[in-house]
Amino acid sequence: MEEYIGGLWDKLITRVAYQGYPEARVELAQMKNIAATFFRALGGDPGLNLQSGSASTHGARRRWLERIAGIGEKVELTWADDSTLHLPAYIDYFPERELNRELYLWLLALVAHDVQPTAPYLQRNQAATLALLNAFPSLQERYARLVQASLLRRTDPSQLKKHEAQNELLIRQALKNPGSVHTELIKTSRKEFAFTPVILWLQSANKSNAVSNKAANKTTPEQAQGSAAQNDTEQRKRMAERTDMPDNPSPFMLLFRAESLFSWAEYVKVNRPLDEDDNPDAQRAANDFDVLSVANDGKSTASRVRFDLDLPAEADDDLLLADGILYPEWHYKKQQLIDKHACIQMLLARDAEPQSLPAHLRPTAKRLRQQFQSLAPERQRLRSQMRGDDIDIDACVRFNAERCGANSATNHHRLAVASPGLYLDNRQQSRDMACLLLADLSMSTDTWVNNQARVIDVIRDSLYLLCEALAATRDRFALYGFSSVRRDNVRFHLLKGFDEPYGDQIRGRLAEIKPGFYTRMGAAIRHASAILQQQKNARRLLFILTDGKPNDLDQYEGRYGIEDTCVAIHAARQMGLIPFCVTIDEKAEDYLPHLFGAKGYIVVKDATELPQLLPRLYAQLTNQY
Repeated sequence: MEEYIGGLWDKLITRVAYQGYPEARVELAQMKNIAATFFRALGGDPGLNLQSGSASTHGARRRWLERIAGIGEKVELTWADDSTLHLPAYIDYFPERELNRELYLWLLALVAHDVQPTAPYLQRNQAATLALLNAFPSLQERYARLVQASLLRRTDPSQLKKHEAQNELLIRQALKNPGSVHTELIKTSRKEFAFTPVILWLQSANKSNAVSNKAANKTTPEQAQGSAAQNDTEQRKRMAERTDMPDNPSPFMLLFRAESLFSWAEYVKVNRPLDEDDNPDAQRAANDFDVLSVANDGKSTASRVRFDLDLPAEADDDLLLADGILYPEWHYKKQQLIDKHACIQMLLARDAEPQSLPAHLRPTAKRLRQQFQSLAPERQRLRSQMRGDDIDIDACVRFNAERCGANSATNHHRLAVASPGLYLDNRQQSRDMACLLLADLSMSTDTWVNNQARVIDVIRDSLYLLCEALAATRDRFALYGFSSVRRDNVRFHLLKGFDEPYGDQIRGRLAEIKPGFYTRMGAAIRHASAILQQQKNARRLLFILTDGKPNDLDQYEGRYGIEDTCVAIHAARQMGLIPFCVTIDEKAEDYLPHLFGAKGYIVVKDATELPQLLPRLYAQLTNQY
């Protein structure tokens, strides 16, 4: 009974004390469809992903109801690191929903014009605001509305102590007249309160690193009832910093006073060198930190051994067709192309035996062949040809009439009549299309889809059906797969070359594909582009099938891999190729628009539909281009 009454009291006091407007809430998930496009259109870094961040303690004075309810200590602000732009998971700061939506757009635009990211707090945000308003004067009216509504939510300086009031006056002046404040905020003592955070500004960037974490902070009763913000399943980031390992000359003595044993703010040595270690209390502990400090003690552990994926022995590996094919790689931090950095190894399945099409795919393959036969080129009868199989009677009559008219001219001058085409010819018209499909064969494809099939099995079935469909169209096509182990071992598997006929031998190679290693996508795309560029067809389609973002062991992850892949795709377009990506990665919307553009990719929500979708998608693309 006490717990029940306590729960009711907690909901009541939280609802009364909460300062937001849940009925006017706008969530980041609702804005993601336009947020990325809006951010890049205003000049934002196209390599930044949009993601919700974590709340941080602001230290400002709270109302007594908030202190009783235990809320209001933290607030979600906007900040960015090298790879991600972190926005609040939701905004319900204003009572009008439209203003909350405008605030999201303002924050996106402000980050795009953050011209002094390392400057002090006031100077940085004033400079960004001025840069944005100068670049887009039409935003003046929107900004004025946001400032007016924000000032109404802030505490009146007359109700604050001396230093708090001075800081509040500086903030208000900087909001109303950006660039007019040339001093910085007054540093208060530990007993005094910090300033109330400005929701229209960017958070201080003194902590630039980030670690992954799923935040679960207590906020509103609506969240406790199961709203989308409370059940947030997207990956969040936490502010983090690197620090030195504290020196403890007396290992048998505690590094903190005994009376502060239960304070999470003190340093506690947690020897956790393994990612696989699970601690059910770690999540709750992390939620109490504003900044996670990470130190390396330089000690190894003997309890568990972690191995990297190793290459198979030569006797068990695929046949090596070519080795040492070098390609450059883009280093985005240095902003330069490193020549001869990634090494391609051309491989062919060693034990592939000819096989017929699997029985469970035969009905679908038969239907696809019938549908795609309509795309096959047909013989056409061409008139007025210079040579051919038959005489064009109509062309002969016209030519004779024109010649007779020229001979009977009154001026007795002979008029020249162009030599016509007098023949009929039957020719096979070609679609003049070449397609290279590049399939991701990394270890991530070994996962299961809805506990029904592995991703690699879905990819194999998709290749089977696509080959059956393309064979019916008589288009020229090739199939390759790729995986990697660091830059020296980018494995490029030959499944079908352009000059090889599709048959049981190719099906045998498809049956032998298996998952392994990592995804160095940039090098694979460069080699595929070089192969496709050699084809003389008018239209050349580079079809990429993957289940995740680029990654590898040697720093080829995160933004490094994405930027290198982006440069490789741009180079393919300059060759006259048409890159298009099909992915089953649920988080692909965060990075694929930057790589392939808004219309250069498709995300398949249900991987089991890929075998039927892939041939239809190819038909649409060939008609479009």
